[in-house]
Amino acid sequence: MERARELGFPLKIHADEFANLGGAALAAELGAVSADHLMVTRRDEMKMMADANVIAVLLPGTTFGLGKHDFANGRAFVEENVPVALGSDLNPGTSWCESMPMALAIATRYEKLTTAEALVAATLNAAYASGVGARVGSLQAGKLADVLITDVPDYRYLAYRYGTNPLRATIKRGRVVFENARAA
Repeated sequence: MERARELGFPLKIHADEFANLGGAALAAELGAVSADHLMVTRRDEMKMMADANVIAVLLPGTTFGLGKHDFANGRAFVEENVPVALGSDLNPGTSWCESMPMALAIATRYEKLTTAEALVAATLNAAYASGVGARVGSLQAGKLADVLITDVPDYRYLAYRYGTNPLRATIKRGRVVFENARAA
């Protein structure tokens, strides 16, 4: 990690997934952009992450996919003022989940985020954790118009209706690149 930092690479760390080995504290000490998983991170380490502005990337699909019950404590990260990002961790080993509504549903039920917090975590904060938050992740003047249009009556349905595909259209850089006439 120190050599990667010397070479100018942004630091990201896979930490505290199954056991607390001090990964979150290391991320804070080295000034990492983010730390991923964090299923068993202690409060004192969360405070260190907050002080160092390390983004907590929660990946609830992995916990669910492995049949575990010790989900990351999203509520505690929010209470400790740690920016929280959310992802599906799509991979064939532990989280074969392509559905962000499912990740939102798990995060709101088991990681105790509100739907609004989970939505910000999955968009703006995820963009910052990926190093592109200045260009994408929110609807703001000057940012690229990367937008998902969904067929839901209220944003809270994105986490509530987890077994459906609410996507109506995908806009990339201001151009419609996908349309789904059969959305939820």
